[in-house]
Amino acid sequence: MTHLPPMPVENLDRVLVGDCIELMRSLPEASVDMVFADPPYNLQLGGELLRPDHSKVDAVDDDWDKFADFARYDSFTNAWLKAARRALKPGGTLWVIGSYHNIFRIGTALQDQGFWLLNDIVWRKSNPMPNFRGKRFTNAHETLIWAARDRANKKYTFNYDSMKELNEGLQMRSDWLLPLCTGGERLKGEDGKKAHPTQKPESLLFRCIMAASNPGDIILDPFFGTGTTGAVARRLGRRFIGLERDPDYAAIARKRIAEIEPLAGEDVTPKPSKRQEPRIAFGVLIEAGLLQPGTVLSDLSGRLHARVRADGSLSASNALGDHRGSIHKVGAALQGAPACNGWTFWHVDVAGARLPIDHLRQQVRAGL
Repeated sequence: MTHLPPMPVENLDRVLVGDCIELMRSLPEASVDMVFADPPYNLQLGGELLRPDHSKVDAVDDDWDKFADFARYDSFTNAWLKAARRALKPGGTLWVIGSYHNIFRIGTALQDQGFWLLNDIVWRKSNPMPNFRGKRFTNAHETLIWAARDRANKKYTFNYDSMKELNEGLQMRSDWLLPLCTGGERLKGEDGKKAHPTQKPESLLFRCIMAASNPGDIILDPFFGTGTTGAVARRLGRRFIGLERDPDYAAIARKRIAEIEPLAGEDVTPKPSKRQEPRIAFGVLIEAGLLQPGTVLSDLSGRLHARVRADGSLSASNALGDHRGSIHKVGAALQGAPACNGWTFWHVDVAGARLPIDHLRQQVRAGL
């Protein structure tokens, strides 16, 4: 197995100024855990955009967003994706955000280069800019593509349980309702105008970084702008590398990130996945003395009962017959159900409170 050199410490938590493709090529191969990319959208705007009162909309009209044709944009896209894929660790993932102007072309390039698409995320803006000309639907969303570096590597990071907690105990869906970056979060220049026309909200980066990385991971942003990725990464205990060709944007980013106070380590550690927790057999509770043979377990209502046996099985009887077996098998048999999670179905009285036996299992895990 080839051991690749680690990322030099002097590259971490820094904003590097220059061409992002050349800078990525200079990074060690397979050295970053996650990439977040907000590339030029190639908006192809035709002239000024005016509001109904004839005031000018501060739209994206910078030179960095202009390409002569689609062929040149595709060439640029393929070059930066190739460099980003080289820098990603085998189990790393990449996020890229775009609009209808560019995201479909980027999606094709991702697949052509061997990335494996995991999700497309629709960012629904709770406060989108209206369509002033009245010629199209209001463009109220942008699309993120989340992709693994390789199809074969299944060990990419996805903090499923943390995302579920963030969504009040429900699976996180692929449509995210989040506001645009406005108000106090929007960085302004000395002239009072936007410091950057496409500054993303920290809430968006928070969700991406929490979902697909762990504290201490290295996050690369090749289109760093005014540093939203770095600011959120620092707050959440991640390391970052920001690449930005505009020295003015880089200076704003450095100042912004320097003012960020990282959160305490215990506050940003993702919730452990249940799949990663050590497996505890029911019999271990008996061996540990947390349950005694002969103890009677009940369901939450107290209507169904089963007796604990010394070998870690349960025995019970009801109108459906006599039952003996595992906590899951006996729970299902008593209900006439095809399956049952015995850890949450069966309860035991502890200090006057009726608790699921999973409470005892967690005590065992805590002592490992």
